[in-house]
Amino acid sequence: MPEEIISHPGIVDKVDKVRVYVKILAQSACSTCHAKGACNVADMEEKIVEVDMPEGRVIKVGDQVVISMKRKTGNMAVFLGYILPFLILFICLIVMVLITGKEGLSALIAILALISYYIVIYLFRIKINNMFTFTLE
Repeated sequence: MPEEIISHPGIVDKVDKVRVYVKILAQSACSTCHAKGACNVADMEEKIVEVDMPEGRVIKVGDQVVISMKRKTGNMAVFLGYILPFLILFICLIVMVLITGKEGLSALIAILALISYYIVIYLFRIKINNMFTFTLE
């Protein structure tokens, strides 16, 4: 069974010898809604994605390209960025309230646990960055 791929069209913003920097338009689900002009929730944002330069291809600034990523890699990014920090905060808060009975102290400890998580993520940023690779199609 082939792996599912997430693809986004983009425009080459910058090129160097080993990397291509592609500008993509990240859209929330409501940004394509017909009522987005009357709503503050609509969200569209340009992002720059680094992609390894493919061998044997000539790519110039302004070229339209499609970048892709394996869906399981995207799911891992969501897990590390949203789900795991929420679980750390929530579980730590509940456990500390049960242990200490003090909500303020428990909240402080839960926030410190979350800060510790982000410090660990920062320390392993290079290894994590290597896990999330985009390719040019």
